[in-house]
Amino acid sequence: MITIKTAQQIARMAEAGKILAACHRELREIIRPGITTLQIDHFAEHFIQSHGAKAEQKGYQGYPFATCASVNDEICHGFPTQTPLREGDIVTIDMVVNLNGWLADSAWSYPVGQISEQAEQLLKVTKECLYIGINKAVLGNRLGDISHAIQIHAESHGFSVVRDFTGHGIGHNMHEAPQVLHYGHPNKGVRLFEGMVFTIEPMINMGSYDLTIDQNEWTARTADGSLSAQYEHTIAITKNGPLVLTEQD
Repeated sequence: MITIKTAQQIARMAEAGKILAACHRELREIIRPGITTLQIDHFAEHFIQSHGAKAEQKGYQGYPFATCASVNDEICHGFPTQTPLREGDIVTIDMVVNLNGWLADSAWSYPVGQISEQAEQLLKVTKECLYIGINKAVLGNRLGDISHAIQIHAESHGFSVVRDFTGHGIGHNMHEAPQVLHYGHPNKGVRLFEGMVFTIEPMINMGSYDLTIDQNEWTARTADGSLSAQYEHTIAITKNGPLVLTEQD
């Protein structure tokens, strides 16, 4: 069942989103060659706590960290480690902030120092996919309109869209209805209506969309070892268009 949020509830989620967005802005400044993803995780957890919120992912179904930190061929749910990031890496940091029981969710991919032209293109196209999807999140459209627009853009650049992980509704709970696919057909799926709140979070691979799961039973990585990127926002459907609750700028 899709839970409709009131304007007041969306405002509360937006407050959580402001903390999350501020944390990502800080991460822009500290992600560089030599830093470890475990250091990034500790920084993010402290930042969130210092703003009176908590990192919702920590402890979720046993997940042991405040963030997911996915490097290079890791698609999502990467465990923070003590391995230093290297020049040319890309890393996706995914966080969920809980502020007084209301959640916001956002992931962002970052270059580590100077990266290859191919990696730059992957980040550019993946970010474009996110905002192309958001632009389709208007009253009267269907979820499939979002999904199709993302798929068409990614594939037009020779990239693939991950099938196994999706966007999702969010509110008091991290994962609510509906599922938001990032591939599919237009004019299909649930019609969008005012008060829906969900994430759009395309995971785009440089190679095939096939994946494997690590022995930790969390981390997904590309089966062919190709790079993967992800950008994610939490959005609300309003009569005035999509409202991004985790916008950084």
